[in-house]
Amino acid sequence: MSIYLGVNIDHIATIRQARGAHYPSPIAGALLCEQSGADSITLHLREDRRHIQDSDVEIFREQLTTKMNLEMAITDEMIAIASKIKPQDCCLVPEKREELTTEGGLNVAGQMSRMYDVCAQLNAENITVSLFIDAQKSQIDAAKQCGASVIELHTGHYANATNEAQQLELEKIKTMATYAHSIGLQVNAGHGLTLENTVAIAKLPEIVELNIGHSIIARAVFVGLEAATHEMKRLMLGARE
Repeated sequence: MSIYLGVNIDHIATIRQARGAHYPSPIAGALLCEQSGADSITLHLREDRRHIQDSDVEIFREQLTTKMNLEMAITDEMIAIASKIKPQDCCLVPEKREELTTEGGLNVAGQMSRMYDVCAQLNAENITVSLFIDAQKSQIDAAKQCGASVIELHTGHYANATNEAQQLELEKIKTMATYAHSIGLQVNAGHGLTLENTVAIAKLPEIVELNIGHSIIARAVFVGLEAATHEMKRLMLGARE
């Protein structure tokens, strides 16, 4: 069974926005990633527009040759943008303005009515809906009930742990990936994955796609974006052999 790589290119835009310049170009980076083995491109249009801009979203939808995965908060503004742009995939994530990066999974079970409505709206636009959640049975059941077809398991706790604690987080992800697959959900995963910790996650047979950004862009500083993308994809495929 194969495994797919989605590359998050937000941090190319972060570098651009740091100087208010027109470079480096996120779309140029995304196209390089596609040429180097990426199966999809992820971009997070945050409410504060700290990196990706509205114009980026429009350009990506026009120019990507694989598929576009738009990460977004469950706000009316973002739902309207997604309905207009119509990316192939939308990944709904929690978002706090003060956070440096997404800190945990979406609490689907705690807002079922809202999640049901949002999933219905996006599904009606033929957009595949993914919910970014922690590896918890209650959240997986809620994701299924509200009409999402895909979940992305948050691997940040696993990535930040060490030794025995990391093994416990891995077992939790493994058990919940198996459960989610058994009830008909596609299981993706991501957050905090690096060359050092990705293999164990990529080995899980239920995992269809890994979404990885920061570590690939950071690695690209030293080896180039094409090499960094190819390196991660090769690592993931090797884990499945």
